[in-house]
Amino acid sequence: METFASTLRVVLPLFLLLILIEMIVAGYKNKQVIRTMDTVSSLSSGITNLLKQVLGLTVYIITYDFLLKTFSVFTIESRVLQYIIGFICIDFYAYWSHRWAHEFNILWNRHLIHHSSEEYNLPVALRQTISDFVLVYTFLIIPAAIFSIPGEVLSVLAVVMLFGGFWYHTQLIGKMGFLEWIIVTPSHHRIHHAINPEYIDKNYGGILIIWDRLFGTFQEELPNVKPVYGLTRPVNTWNPIKINFLHLSLLIKDAWQTQNIPDKFRIWFMPTGWRPADVSQLYPVPYLNDPYSQEKYMPEVSNYLKVWTCVQLITTFLLTAFLVFQIAAIPKSAVFVYSFFIFLSVYSYTSLMDKSRFAWLMEVARLLIGLTIIYYYNGWFTLNQFTPQGSLIVIGYLIFSALVSCGFEYFEFRTDANPAEVRV
Repeated sequence: METFASTLRVVLPLFLLLILIEMIVAGYKNKQVIRTMDTVSSLSSGITNLLKQVLGLTVYIITYDFLLKTFSVFTIESRVLQYIIGFICIDFYAYWSHRWAHEFNILWNRHLIHHSSEEYNLPVALRQTISDFVLVYTFLIIPAAIFSIPGEVLSVLAVVMLFGGFWYHTQLIGKMGFLEWIIVTPSHHRIHHAINPEYIDKNYGGILIIWDRLFGTFQEELPNVKPVYGLTRPVNTWNPIKINFLHLSLLIKDAWQTQNIPDKFRIWFMPTGWRPADVSQLYPVPYLNDPYSQEKYMPEVSNYLKVWTCVQLITTFLLTAFLVFQIAAIPKSAVFVYSFFIFLSVYSYTSLMDKSRFAWLMEVARLLIGLTIIYYYNGWFTLNQFTPQGSLIVIGYLIFSALVSCGFEYFEFRTDANPAEVRV
């Protein structure tokens, strides 16, 4: 936990700075690439993924240490050469793990969240999974083990890949000349996020575009075909926790409801989107056949709610940052309790964004859980060490938050929204 948290202390401020720069440049160019609710949803997804990584909830079927012991053949003494070979190996891993996530039903659930936004901007890069509890791709890193690349080298390169997969999520950078032949550029990755028939399921590369060119999955951005972003099966929610399990939920339902016994098993390994014929007919799901007819998910909400969700996002981020910076001082069992509270917070305010009729109940539940935490731990974890009034501030915030949520339910949702807009 502590090692990953220390990395985040460096990476997070850089990501937030770049997002701020994109917002300023987009405003200067008068380009609408940032939308409030979508951005709040993206950043909230980033918070949940951050917590999931900090908690280390992923189970590795095969560890890299095991691969090193089993497949090591060559010893590379040069540190520079270790990084070069390691980078090629980890980028090869990124290409194939990414491609398979698009090609198989059972793997798509872990990646759907990243494509769920109908916008394309830097915050979208932070839409990352919390549902990859079992990592099945470790065998792809066998080439690195053959060359005895140390684990610490791969750890450094993992941070490089993290940033390398962030910067090109933007519409503000055009084509980049000769670099288009070597690395993944914003133009390449715009294609990857598009659902146009010409573009869908192309350009899987992490940092190098060479793999796509080599394995036949490359597509150039066409000047007369503007990318349409999102999913062919829209998620229609701002709640990142819901999005993370939408596809898995559908697979489970289909496997249960189909009368065809073989389909109950093969559905998991069929191409993404495949459904048994009987359930597909009896239980159809919305599907966008024509991307150019896309109607973006935008429930009508007041500016008050937009401002409030931004306040909630900032508060939740500050609470999460406090956990990251204090993780070594907080007992590990308490870290899980703290993280559960953050997950509940994200679920609560993004449900409010969806105009869910149960959002106020979740907010009241969050208040009661928060008060229980403060009572049990004799304060808000280590916050009182920095300010004697820390726990009182948290209590005041939780009470105010619950009251505001109830206020939106009573004054805005019941009077403004038509029945189709009020969600469960």
